[in-house]
Amino acid sequence: MTFQVYDTTLRDGAQREGISYSVVDKLAVARLLDEFGVGFIEGGWPGAMPKDTEFFRRARTELDLRHALLVAFGATRKAGLAVADDPQVRALLDAETPAVCLVAKSDIRHVERALRTTGAENLAMVTDTVAHFVAEGRRVFLDCEHFFDGYRYDPAYTTAVTSAALDAGAEIVVMCDTNGGMLPSQVTTAIGALTERLGVAPDRLGIHCQNDTSCAVANTVAAVEAGVRHFQGTANGYGERPGNADLFAVVGNLQLKLGLPVLPDGCLEQMVRVSHAIAEIANIAPETHQAYVGAAAFAHKAGLHASAIKVDPVLYNHIDPSVVGNDMRILVTEMAGRASIELKSRELGLDLADHPDAASRVTKRVKDLEAGGWSFEAADASFELLVRSELPGAGTPRPFALESYRVLVEHREDGAVVSEATVKLRVRGERIIATAEGNGPVNALDEALRVALSRHYPELRGFELADYKVRILEGSHGTGAITRVLVETADANGGRDWTTVGVHENVVEASWHALVDALTYGLARTPKV
Repeated sequence: MTFQVYDTTLRDGAQREGISYSVVDKLAVARLLDEFGVGFIEGGWPGAMPKDTEFFRRARTELDLRHALLVAFGATRKAGLAVADDPQVRALLDAETPAVCLVAKSDIRHVERALRTTGAENLAMVTDTVAHFVAEGRRVFLDCEHFFDGYRYDPAYTTAVTSAALDAGAEIVVMCDTNGGMLPSQVTTAIGALTERLGVAPDRLGIHCQNDTSCAVANTVAAVEAGVRHFQGTANGYGERPGNADLFAVVGNLQLKLGLPVLPDGCLEQMVRVSHAIAEIANIAPETHQAYVGAAAFAHKAGLHASAIKVDPVLYNHIDPSVVGNDMRILVTEMAGRASIELKSRELGLDLADHPDAASRVTKRVKDLEAGGWSFEAADASFELLVRSELPGAGTPRPFALESYRVLVEHREDGAVVSEATVKLRVRGERIIATAEGNGPVNALDEALRVALSRHYPELRGFELADYKVRILEGSHGTGAITRVLVETADANGGRDWTTVGVHENVVEASWHALVDALTYGLARTPKV
């Protein structure tokens, strides 16, 4: 049983709002998709888009694909124009890809209103163009745009378009849910009716689903269960409007739930890495709750879940996360029970199983702190410091003692706003006073801390404040406000990063707590310079 995993991230996926790939980006994405093991990579529309033309030119010498074939995308010949005279047809040939994908109208309403031609001429456009590329030695796929809507309106005409493409030599005719309005049962019904009309097996058909009803993945799986062997999708579901079928979810469902061998051996575990790398290139934050690949896909928060997972992880995980390159995470929140605390601590290399009293103290402290606005879900470093403080012999010494700090914000006559911070600390028996300026009060405080500590802790030079997030929480009585700050710190030398949390009514004090935790955690884990 052979499946054709067809990716259209670089063409249909690039139509997502906010995405603009450079040619270098497209080459990098193509390499990643090949590492994931897809069979076909639709690189773009040469002739219609100069960037895509350049991509195919460079791909000939710069891409060495192991699993995938490049596909150039384009349209059938224009109405009233001989196929050999159509410049876009010529551009598709000039791309020199082993396969082409042609888009054709299969809804008679679109033929007459959008193309402004006749049904007969549209059928001739399909026949002529498919036959032309077959004669040139290309593998041909035909995307039937608006297939399902067209089939419901005029099944005879949509069937005729499909038949014309197959008769002309198309390898696969792809049924496109262009408007994304179908449901799985409707997809299954249409496939059954079409194959009966055509008298062909469903493995001559393909499926391409948009996600306007949030059913793109389900519709794709339904089509495969109905016998289709060619399915299209995009990395992370990128695409116009709500997007396309998420290729990672489709592959995960087919291979892990239905046992269908859709990817080459060793490729499935690349799923998370490839998903996140493509998101980085697209400059889109990875969706944390995305199936299979999201950071929260196997994250457990409820204490009841954690208790069962402690006995056997399979009890609350639908698959072993490692098979797609993901990890199980235990979230530490006010909902956490003792089992959650123990599992999360073990994940961080701390064993509370032999210290029941410490486990109880940590659990109580977490619940009390979270009730006051703290959150350890995304602040593993602060949670680890908390656990260590309660675990005998595991405490992390603070690198300094605070005497006081002061932060000033000055708005000058010329409009410049300057922040200045002064810290008074005791470091290894020495009293140190340091002052620094910054582009904001927190930045100034961070700089002053570094000035004060750098002589005793030169390894601080490698620490960088990578991200800073502030959230204002409602006060306990609805009148005050509590500020929660998350600080992400990166070690430029070690390639590690960690996140800490601070909470207070005052944003500067909340930031101070997070900064102190960040430096304490980092210094405890960085080799001394």
